[in-house]
Amino acid sequence: MQSTISIDVAAPPELVFQLARGVERWERLLPHYARSRVVARGTDGALIADFIARRPLLVLLGLGLPVAWRARTWAEPEARRLHFVHVAGATKGMDVTWQIEPTAAGTRVSIHHDFRPRLPGFAVLVDRAFTRPIAGRTLATFKALAEALTEAPLAGAPSSMGQSGPPAPTNPPT
Repeated sequence: MQSTISIDVAAPPELVFQLARGVERWERLLPHYARSRVVARGTDGALIADFIARRPLLVLLGLGLPVAWRARTWAEPEARRLHFVHVAGATKGMDVTWQIEPTAAGTRVSIHHDFRPRLPGFAVLVDRAFTRPIAGRTLATFKALAEALTEAPLAGAPSSMGQSGPPAPTNPPT
């Protein structure tokens, strides 16, 4: 099964890319991520990272279902693409590509998922119940962060993006 989810962001594509590419910071940037830890670094620059995101179930009560996976991830800075191949968890084998492209109004971010599990119907369940809700919340949060930084840069923020990117806002530990 293939699915794509996209969002338009009123911010420069370089800023959006720098925010999104730092997967080790996702647990601090994204309130629905409980973990984003790098467990290995390849000589080719790829990372192996463990992720745990909370899929909201009863929003008013603050209850969510933890969803865990491990992915090999790497970036193509020139093309502003991020790649994730799930190597462990229920979504093992899922291939995910982020495309961050300039538009007249800023940036369009698209996340393409390709998942072909052996169980018929499992991909549809995963896409509708987990992938889309988590990816949608991830895109919405990166949109809010990038637009906030574009409208009012943080005090002391460097004037150029450089390799390290902008100072990252943090969420309190949960």
